[in-house]
Amino acid sequence: MFGRRRFVNKTYIYMFDNNRVIEIIIHTLILFTAFPIHECAHAFAAHLMGDDTAKNQGRMTINPIKHLDLWGTILMLFAGFGWAKPVPINPNNFKNRKVGMALSSLAGPVSNLILAYISTILYKLTFIVLGQYAATLDFVGVFATIFLYGTYLNIGLAVFNLLPVPPLDGSRIFTLIFPEKTYFKIMKYENVIFGVLFIAVWFGLLDKPLAFLRSGAIDIMDLLTRWIW
Repeated sequence: MFGRRRFVNKTYIYMFDNNRVIEIIIHTLILFTAFPIHECAHAFAAHLMGDDTAKNQGRMTINPIKHLDLWGTILMLFAGFGWAKPVPINPNNFKNRKVGMALSSLAGPVSNLILAYISTILYKLTFIVLGQYAATLDFVGVFATIFLYGTYLNIGLAVFNLLPVPPLDGSRIFTLIFPEKTYFKIMKYENVIFGVLFIAVWFGLLDKPLAFLRSGAIDIMDLLTRWIW
């Protein structure tokens, strides 16, 4: 993944992929940061633009209990995809409904990309600071794997949520392109479209395009953090 540390990276990933319990623990640690921060970012962006609906419901927080959905979390841990409780947003509170919806929706994926960037930096710093002990101390690999999963999962969340398909964030960003009436007519069928999306993900119909987008995003993260080496 990241240049000259690729072999070390693969070694530790192989080790933890064969220990499902540790993998689930790592996923849990990431989900208790990635999901809450994603949803809090939505709430905070909406608050800045005049909509306090989420804030008044206690959703402008990084407390995971306020954001995690039971089934969405279980699926994320065991099936590799899932969701959090959507943050309530009232577009009528925005001065410009289309811009307000687009920016508040964009805030979520952007927060995940920022977390992915921080995780990438920490992953590389782990080898710079602790790499000399890698042969004798297993915790170097543990830290590296946690940060690596942080990069992967946050990029995965950002890429998936940016798809222009209701009810994902990308569809709300497209309010800037579609006429407002057309967009809100489409959103009436949000639950049906989500069902189709769920089936597509379950049967792996989106695996190749998503993998392509994730790979590109990971390459960009690697490029933006090369100053560390």
